[in-house]
Amino acid sequence: MAEQNQQNKKEEQDLNQLLKVRREKLAELQSSGKDPFQITKFDVTAHSTDAKEHFEEMEGKEVSIAGRMMAKRVMGKASFCNVQDLKGNIQSYVARDSIGEESYKEFKKLDIGDIIGITGTVFKTKTGEISIHAESVVLLTKSLQILPEKFHGLTNTDMRYRQRYVDLIMNPEVKDTFIKRSRILKEIRSFLDGRGFMEVETPMLVSNAGGAAARPFSTHYNALDEDVKLRISLELYLKRLIVGGLERVYEIGRVFRNEGVDTRHNPEFTLMELYQAYTDYEGMMELTESMFRYLAETVCGSAVLSYNDTVIDMSKPFERLTMIDAVKKYAGVDFSVVTTDEEARVLADQHHVEYEARHKKGDIISLFFEEFCEEHLIQPTFVLDHPIEISPLTKKKPGNPELVERFELFIYGREMCNAYSELNDPLDQRERFKAQEEAFAAGDEEANHTDEDFLNALEIGMPPTGGIGYGIDRLVMLLTDSYAIRDVILFPTMKTLGKENQ
Repeated sequence: MAEQNQQNKKEEQDLNQLLKVRREKLAELQSSGKDPFQITKFDVTAHSTDAKEHFEEMEGKEVSIAGRMMAKRVMGKASFCNVQDLKGNIQSYVARDSIGEESYKEFKKLDIGDIIGITGTVFKTKTGEISIHAESVVLLTKSLQILPEKFHGLTNTDMRYRQRYVDLIMNPEVKDTFIKRSRILKEIRSFLDGRGFMEVETPMLVSNAGGAAARPFSTHYNALDEDVKLRISLELYLKRLIVGGLERVYEIGRVFRNEGVDTRHNPEFTLMELYQAYTDYEGMMELTESMFRYLAETVCGSAVLSYNDTVIDMSKPFERLTMIDAVKKYAGVDFSVVTTDEEARVLADQHHVEYEARHKKGDIISLFFEEFCEEHLIQPTFVLDHPIEISPLTKKKPGNPELVERFELFIYGREMCNAYSELNDPLDQRERFKAQEEAFAAGDEEANHTDEDFLNALEIGMPPTGGIGYGIDRLVMLLTDSYAIRDVILFPTMKTLGKENQ
């Protein structure tokens, strides 16, 4: 132990010395009138990949690139360095005779991590590597910290998330994931715009956080001296817009749920909800299947993709399965013949499914589904016709008032979206809110509360409407083959480090 402590102390001393040298280099530059932090711009004419992908037309032409120096090999009068920019990286050949003796001396003092601008001509080395023959090298930003040699692995997972900026520098696949995420959002908008949807924005601070089963975050509005909550859903305001005559609307935005953190959940995440007048949950199934297939083909190049070494086939029609049939198939229990809440509780006891005293038959069906079914739904599957107890904003299924016209899409055992034939009967909706208030009083902290303004909107009149919510982060996980939700959120929720740990 003492030997390890001594080694750690030596490494810390070596690091401090290296950091001191970098600051001394900066001070020397500043004293000689060459402070890199006074430079305000550099005219970039090309990215690294431009020269590589279009070498035949760019060979011999002058380009200016800029980026972070990730490697340097000094060999007397000529050297090589590697510059990394947004698109990738490229080698540069830096010769004293080409950039001048003074500039070459300054180049040799540069450190890994410095941000530089290089102007030169595109050529190919004797070994066949496409490179830039530097005519000038400009230090644009002095890096005063030292990049890690290896910034990945289980031991550094939390540090990668905390210092995402370093993660992006050191791991190209991480940068690729977030570039792909941006493209996914762009293509979602393109798909919906093509179907006549309009993008809107609704409030984040609300007096009543409804539209989902989740605990909200609370805060205080100083100007109004009023307690408010951060939204947990986009639903109730978007439906107000349907009432107002905006027939197809969607929003992509952050929502906040005061819940746990694990590989599939982050308290702050991106949700997309859309609502379309004059359609139902069947219309939402068609839209969802078409959009998922479009995104896979457009972003990934194929509707058949690999996720966590499992082939996911979105080229075929998605399977459809009612929740009751799913429970019958995977748990061996047929709730279609169960008539009372007490019978349902007995079945739960027999199958060791935990429930609360307030839970009714519909709640227990949902618990059975979560316990026995979700993990089996690997290929795209629409799970239909949920119990009314867990669906307070959904139209009843004609002919069976215990069920509602709702579906969830499952892929790889994960819920990817949630959709309804939206309830537009204000009298029925008031009764549903009343039942939710009773559930809250009985201990359900995730129950909805009565929203009088929303009820007023329904009384004005909302047309038959189909609505759906998509977890954007889980969708990005699927399309980028990312295991954990924190891998697709640039700055995920992390426990704050104390000063002693920073």
